[in-house]
Amino acid sequence: MKVIPIKVKPVVLGSHLFDILDQSILKLDDRSILAITSKIVAICEERVIKIGEKNKDDLIFEESDYYLFNENYNFPITIKNNILIGSSGVDESNGNGYYILWPKDPQIGANKIRDYLMNKFKVKNLGVLIVDSKSTPLRRGVTGISIAHSGFKALNDYVGKKDIFGRTFKSEKANIADSIASAAVVAMGEGDEQTPLSLISDLPQVEFQKFPPSKEELEELSIGLEDDLYAPIWASINWKKRIK
Repeated sequence: MKVIPIKVKPVVLGSHLFDILDQSILKLDDRSILAITSKIVAICEERVIKIGEKNKDDLIFEESDYYLFNENYNFPITIKNNILIGSSGVDESNGNGYYILWPKDPQIGANKIRDYLMNKFKVKNLGVLIVDSKSTPLRRGVTGISIAHSGFKALNDYVGKKDIFGRTFKSEKANIADSIASAAVVAMGEGDEQTPLSLISDLPQVEFQKFPPSKEELEELSIGLEDDLYAPIWASINWKKRIK
C-alpha cells in the first residue's frame, strides 16, 4: 500500500471543496482511494460555530446521539453515527477561531466527491474515504477512523474460509475502511502539515465497487450497542440520549 499526502492551501470558511480538489489533484490512477479529512468537508459545508457564540459542551451534546460527561476528566465521551468518538467530533484545532463539526451527512458527501472525481478523471474504479482521528480505550494517542466510504467494500469477510492450517473462520471480518483511514491519518498528520488529502494506491486487499455502499452494507458495518462485543460496558453507562 502506498499513501501519498497532498498539501493544500489553508481551508477556511468560504472555501469550496471541488475547487480544492481541482487545485490539489492533477492525476488519479484507477483502483486508488482518496482520503479526505472530515474537517475540510465540514468547513466547506459551513458546518462551523464561532468560538464564544455557543457553549462547547452544549454544542457537543446537541451533535451527539449518546453523551457521557465525567467531571473528573472534563472530557465528553459520545456516540455519533454509531461511532464512539470524543466530543461528537467537535474540534477547534486548525479551525481559525471556529468549532468544526462533522459534515452534515458524511455518506452523501463521500458519494458526491467520488462521482465528481470519476467523471473528471474517467477512472473505472475509485474509492473515497472521509476520515477523522479518534482515541482508543486503554491506548494513548489517536488513530484514524472512516466516518464514510464509497466505491469499495468496507469489510472483507473471512467467514467460511480457512486459515493456513485449515481452520475455518467463524466470525472474522477485516475492517478495510478503518484500516486504510488509519494509514491515511498517519500520513496527513494532526498539526500544521496542511495535508488534509491523501491518495492511497497499491491495494490488493480492496474490492472496488461500481456503486456507493448499499443500505445493507452500511448496516452490516455498524453494530448496535446491545449486540456489540463490549455490550456489558455500554449497558453499565448512564448515557444521556439526545432526542432528535
